[in-house]
Amino acid sequence: MSSTLPPCPKCDSTYVYQDQEMLICPECAHEWNPSEAAVDEDALDIRDANGTPLAEGDKITLAKDLKVKGSSQVLKIGTKAKIKRLVDGDHDLDCRVDGAGDMMLKSEFVKKA
Repeated sequence: MSSTLPPCPKCDSTYVYQDQEMLICPECAHEWNPSEAAVDEDALDIRDANGTPLAEGDKITLAKDLKVKGSSQVLKIGTKAKIKRLVDGDHDLDCRVDGAGDMMLKSEFVKKA
């Protein structure tokens, strides 16, 4: 039996079934309407100190001096970094900071370059 229904957008299960206009995945319980545009509910809306949206791969600069926890090092204002990925949490940017290596930063202390 071949199904003409699309696989689940969350878990890629092929065991999707239709209930009226909605499609339902029995494996992850995700429900969606195939006629509506797909919206990524898991996408993070992270913004810099000026309110500019940030994305993976963006180049940023520090908006203020930051002390590095567990070290005597201080990252100076204007230090450049590149966002590797966006994370949901207190420190929401996983970055590679010039001269300091990989670290997590809070988006409220950076500006998009």
